[in-house]
Amino acid sequence: MTAVLAARGLRKTYAVAGSGSLLARMLNRRPPSQLVAVDRVDLEIRPGEAVGLVGESGCGKSTLARLVSRLIAPDDGEILLDGAPIHGIEPNRFARSPLRRRIQMVFQDPTESLNPRFSVREAIADPVRLLMPDGGRKAIDARVEKAAAQVGLSPDLFPRYPHQLSGGQKARVGIARAMAVEPALLVLDEPTSALDVSVQALVLKLLVRLRREAGVAQLFVSHDLNVVRLLCDRIVVMYLGQVVEEGPAEEVFRHPRHPYTRALLSAIPRLPGTPKPPPERLPGEPRSPIDPDPMACRFYGRCPRQEDFCAVRPPALAELSPGHRARCHLPVAVEAAGAEVAP
Repeated sequence: MTAVLAARGLRKTYAVAGSGSLLARMLNRRPPSQLVAVDRVDLEIRPGEAVGLVGESGCGKSTLARLVSRLIAPDDGEILLDGAPIHGIEPNRFARSPLRRRIQMVFQDPTESLNPRFSVREAIADPVRLLMPDGGRKAIDARVEKAAAQVGLSPDLFPRYPHQLSGGQKARVGIARAMAVEPALLVLDEPTSALDVSVQALVLKLLVRLRREAGVAQLFVSHDLNVVRLLCDRIVVMYLGQVVEEGPAEEVFRHPRHPYTRALLSAIPRLPGTPKPPPERLPGEPRSPIDPDPMACRFYGRCPRQEDFCAVRPPALAELSPGHRARCHLPVAVEAAGAEVAP
């Protein structure tokens, strides 16, 4: 089955301000410092699949989401949509391309992502007018009504503006706007983090229903590991710009093979009375993402399993069991992993 989206070797860096004057760099013949946000990442999402992208703040999750959504251009690497390369299309041109409708993004803050001058109807109709204008006004209205019905938005809300909506209603408008052009992939950048817990549950149920009924694939970026476990088939764990573990959701949760994943899962809150191992505390500080040492493991200095050779030999992302890969020279044994983090 051809992947809806496949990324190969994606890399994105940003120049660091104040990394030396131009004259100093010329005299030293050193290039300016760079913050490496995403470093040689591979990612594949199959039709109808939900993939969870997790990791601590600053690990590169949102940058990767914007790269695969073609909101920003990679420095290097390939992005394939339905098997066809799209990484050569500049983001400004891609925004007006017919291919744009195949990938839609739902942003973190529904208030900030909605145009305050657009009514609910106009907000949902705007991408349809831009990307599917051939059917005329009646066809656009039909798509708006269909998308609103898919997310449970009443037509009574169509004349309202964002400031007249609740947080949950704004979130539904953002999802309806993305669904109106019938995408193959929804990229969801922490879509519930700005909502109350009760509203979060409603939005998450909506996403599950959309995937089941519309067959749309989803890339779900989140800090909430419990939500990712409930929603996603597969989990990708990032640390300092690299994928350090990926695999089937239940496999990763029950048998985390990378020490960082194990520490991340040990910190998940549980209900009182539920058996829980003590959180695994990581020593040291995270390595800097600015000009990282290409020969050292990114987790070196915090890893409880590290050896001296981890500082001079970068680990590869290796398959440890079918579909389950980890970037570690000394992966956690399955028995130890299961005993420590299984619910």
